[in-house]
Amino acid sequence: MTDDSAPNLQDWLGNTERRSEMIAPAQAEGVAAMLDRTGPDAGVSDGAPLPNLWHWFYFLPRAPMSQVGHDGHPARGGFLPPVDLPRRMFAGARLVFHTPLTVGREAVRDGEIAAVSEKSGSSGRLVFVTVKYRIHQGETLCLEEEQDIVYRGAGGPVPAPEVLAPEALPALPEGTVVRTVRPDPVLLFRFSALTFNAHRIHYDRPYAMNEEGYPGLIVHGPLNALLLLTLAEELRGRPARRFSFRGRAPVFDLAPFRLLATPAADGDAVSLSVQNPDGAAALTADAGFA
Repeated sequence: MTDDSAPNLQDWLGNTERRSEMIAPAQAEGVAAMLDRTGPDAGVSDGAPLPNLWHWFYFLPRAPMSQVGHDGHPARGGFLPPVDLPRRMFAGARLVFHTPLTVGREAVRDGEIAAVSEKSGSSGRLVFVTVKYRIHQGETLCLEEEQDIVYRGAGGPVPAPEVLAPEALPALPEGTVVRTVRPDPVLLFRFSALTFNAHRIHYDRPYAMNEEGYPGLIVHGPLNALLLLTLAEELRGRPARRFSFRGRAPVFDLAPFRLLATPAADGDAVSLSVQNPDGAAALTADAGFA
């Protein structure tokens, strides 16, 4: 039997929203502090170009407490379709950076639901939602982004990844740059606070373990993507023009993990990944500079 009262998720296809916000220095100062970024190029003063991906700290949904669920997520519905599955993940994105946003100026973000699809996987029913965003300042298109959001069922307990010795990790391509990240609750809390993300899996260890079946706190996928793009831009010495990433497995705060960056010989692309302590790729990405 089917539930005739359930909403038709396809009705949300083409749904739009518009948000206006001042690209204020305060949020950028918080991000710079989180990333330990100081000095005149920190990107936090009026008139400065906002670093790539820092727009994620603006245009945030600010649901009142009465509309926040037990897991910390806002109530379903509104701009996004009301998917009746408990777990929601920001699974990936594709971005084109046309010109940097300017700190201290108002910006407008237009969003549109571009695709809604349902599938059945090994873990049960899955719903995929693609959202397109365009951000302007005045008449200037600053960036375009497509986000992939995945909804799925609760599933069973998730085991912690095995922690391999450094010599047991897979061999890396020649020229790969490696950075080790030691996640801790302070970093995760700061990212959650800066993105107004109250999902408890990122800061409430008893909830994450006892109610969602994880072995520890989950490191935010967008935080890992931000760390990867920051590394790529440091290697190339200039901002990227395009960036894409896809989440493949969760990253927990139980052990250090690695950022891997392999620059292409032509000086354009950088292949990137987050490597879990068991050697598996948790998130893969590509940055382009041409």
